[in-house]
Amino acid sequence: MARAGDKAMALLASSAEAAQEAERLLRRRYDFVEPEEAEMVLALGGDGFLLQTLHEMLASDRLCPVFGMNLGTVGFLMNEWQIDGLVERLAAAKPFSVAPLEMRAHRINGEQIVHPAINEVSLLRETRQTAWIEISINDRIVVPQLVCDGVLVATPAGSTAYNYSAHGPILPLNSKLVALTPISPFRPRRWRGALMPEDIKVSFRVLDPDKRPVSAVADQLEVRDIDRVEVCVDRGRALTLLFDPEHALDERISMEQFAF
Repeated sequence: MARAGDKAMALLASSAEAAQEAERLLRRRYDFVEPEEAEMVLALGGDGFLLQTLHEMLASDRLCPVFGMNLGTVGFLMNEWQIDGLVERLAAAKPFSVAPLEMRAHRINGEQIVHPAINEVSLLRETRQTAWIEISINDRIVVPQLVCDGVLVATPAGSTAYNYSAHGPILPLNSKLVALTPISPFRPRRWRGALMPEDIKVSFRVLDPDKRPVSAVADQLEVRDIDRVEVCVDRGRALTLLFDPEHALDERISMEQFAF
């Protein structure tokens, strides 16, 4: 059986052809348990599939360490695909704790939707008109009116994704910070975002939701026509990712600052 120490492992694979073939090869060599019996999970695919796996864990409230192997495109959050030495790799893997964000989105019609985000929560304009958004930190208004395409809150694990594309900072994994980053800001011109401690609450209020509608996105989940959103870090549901020591996530995130 595929184990790291005395922990039973489940095997999950994306629908991509390469991941499906890798799953067949691994099942011929190792024994795996069903996901509901697992103490660890081996995920085959890309970053998107890993995020999907983590979200399914959060939805079921059954959190297990995850060791991902890259059979996708970028694979930033994944380890190298190898069929040999799996048990030894699992035993030597380095764990990293990743705390998700909690998004609480309030729609114009009064509906409230709560959803986790591992990378970021972003607010985005729905039409050609810019969004007008008020930003508060711990219920104190810090930006009365941000005129922009959008704004996002990113975790350290997600700081190299959409946040980085929006010219936000890369955060060390152990920094206990979140990045607050505007997306194509027009006013105020000189504001380029902020670094905030992870124990704060960030609140957004859409100033003209009827004329200038805004959607909120927690990783892949989109909630349209919102009028306000609260975002905080949910330390109570921290996830554990496992990495080969030579490809540890903290070093990978730090080195992204020197990528061209």
